[in-house]
Amino acid sequence: MGESTQDGTPGSWFRVTIPHGIKYDRTWLMSSIQRQCSVPFTPVDFHFVKNEARFFVQEASTASALMDVSYKIRDEESQEVCIPVFVRPSAVPYSVRYKLKPEEMEQLKLTLIKRFDVSKLALDLQRLYVDPDLVGYDIDIILNRRSCMTATLQVIEKYFPELLSLNLSTNKLYQLDGLSDIIQMAPTVKILNLSKNELTSMQELSKMRGLKLEELWLQGNPLCDTFPDQSTYVRAIRECFPKLLRLDGQELPSPVTVDVDTPYIVKLCKGSYFGSDELKSLVLQFLKKYYLIHDYGDRQVLAGAYHEEACFSLTIPFHPKDPVPSSLCEYFKDSRNMKKLKDPYLRVQLLKHTKRVIVHTLCVLPKTQHAFSSFVVDTWFQTETMLCFSVCGVFKAVEGSSKGCVRSFTRTFIATPARDCSLCIVNDELFVRDADPSKIQSVFSIPLPTPTSSSMHPLSQQQQDIMQASSTPSEVNR
Repeated sequence: MGESTQDGTPGSWFRVTIPHGIKYDRTWLMSSIQRQCSVPFTPVDFHFVKNEARFFVQEASTASALMDVSYKIRDEESQEVCIPVFVRPSAVPYSVRYKLKPEEMEQLKLTLIKRFDVSKLALDLQRLYVDPDLVGYDIDIILNRRSCMTATLQVIEKYFPELLSLNLSTNKLYQLDGLSDIIQMAPTVKILNLSKNELTSMQELSKMRGLKLEELWLQGNPLCDTFPDQSTYVRAIRECFPKLLRLDGQELPSPVTVDVDTPYIVKLCKGSYFGSDELKSLVLQFLKKYYLIHDYGDRQVLAGAYHEEACFSLTIPFHPKDPVPSSLCEYFKDSRNMKKLKDPYLRVQLLKHTKRVIVHTLCVLPKTQHAFSSFVVDTWFQTETMLCFSVCGVFKAVEGSSKGCVRSFTRTFIATPARDCSLCIVNDELFVRDADPSKIQSVFSIPLPTPTSSSMHPLSQQQQDIMQASSTPSEVNR
C-alpha cells in the first residue's frame, strides 16, 4: 500500500532522476526541463546522489508530462547528446514528511528576525541549533536535515528577499543538498560563511555553483586540508565561484572577464620574431638538450629545467561522440581536457604543481623518440624577464602496447632566464594527439638509438653527434 502524503492521498509523489545530472548547472537543467514540460511544476528536494540529480513532484499528471520530456533536452556542449529523465512512484519526500508545524515555523521566523541586521542585510545563523529561543520551545533546527534547511530558506525567501550576507558557521554541516535551494530562494546572497563546519568534499560546494558569490568563508572545514597548497585551494574554489573576490577573509586577484557582447575583429596573425640570433640559439639549444634527456637520459635530470613552483598540464583530444584513441590510452588518466572535465576539484588536481611532482609525472609517461627534424618552433612573446615559445612535431612510442605508434604533439613553454645562459620553465602545457599519416612518412628516416628502460644520466658523444646531424627543426618562425 502506498504511503500517504501530507494531504492523505496515497501514492501521489514521484521521484525524478537525471543520470549524470551533477555535470549540469542546476539552474540551466531545471529551466530546460520546465520549458519542455507541458505541465508547470515545483520541484521538491532537488539534490544530487552520487552523479545523479534528483527531485520530487506531486500528481500523476505532472509525472506523465515529465516522462515525455525524456531525451528532448540537448546537452549544452554536445548538441548530439540528449538527456534522459526517469520518473517513478516514490514515498513522501523527507522535507514534506517532517515538515515543521505552523507554531514551529512561527517561532523559527521570530528567531531569524531577531538575528537579522537590517542595515547590512545580513543574517547571522551561526550555532542555530543551540539558540535558546528555539531550544526553549523544544524545537530542533538541525540544518543538515532537509526539512529544517527548507523551512529556514522559506523564511529567508519571504521575509529577507534582498539578503546579501548569510552566516552558517558552526552548524555541523556536512552536506549542502538542502542549502543548494538558496540559488532559487535567495539568489541575492553575495557573502556566505560556511566556516567551522564538517564539509569534506568539493562535490558539496559544486552543488552551490549557481550562486554568484563574491565572498566565501570555509576555514575550519576538513575540506580545506585536502589541498596540497593555498594556490591549489584558491583555484578549486574559483572554479565553482568565478566572481569570488574574497576567500576566508583574504583578497583574491580580480577575476578575468570577457565581454562577449562587444564585437571585435581578429587581426591577421603574422609570424613571431625572435628578436636576435642569440635568442634563437638559446631556444633551439634548450629544446635540443631537453629532448635528448627526455628520450635518452634519466628524466629525473629534467628537474633542473623547472622552477620550484612550476606548473604542468597534459591534454589529449576529446569529443563526446568519439572513443578514446587506443594509441592514446596511456595518456588518458592524466589528461586535463576542459571540455570533458566537469568536476572542478579534478580540474585543479590534474594540474601538476612543483618541479618534484612534474618530474614524477614525466617519468611515468611512456618512453619516446622525438623526430627533431619535424620540429616547428615559434617564439610568440618576449620580455626581459619572460619568454613564451611553442614547439610542435611528432614522436614515436618505443615501448608498451602502443610501441611504434607515431603521435603529434604541441608543447608550450613559459620560461624565465636562468644561470648559465639557459632557461627555467615556469609553465609547461603538452597536447598529444594521433599523427596525420601523410606528414610522418620520412621524419624517422634517420635511425636513432632506441632508448632502453635503464636510466642513462649523461649523454654519450654518439648521441650528441646524432643530435647535431638530425635535430635541426624544419621550420622556425622568427
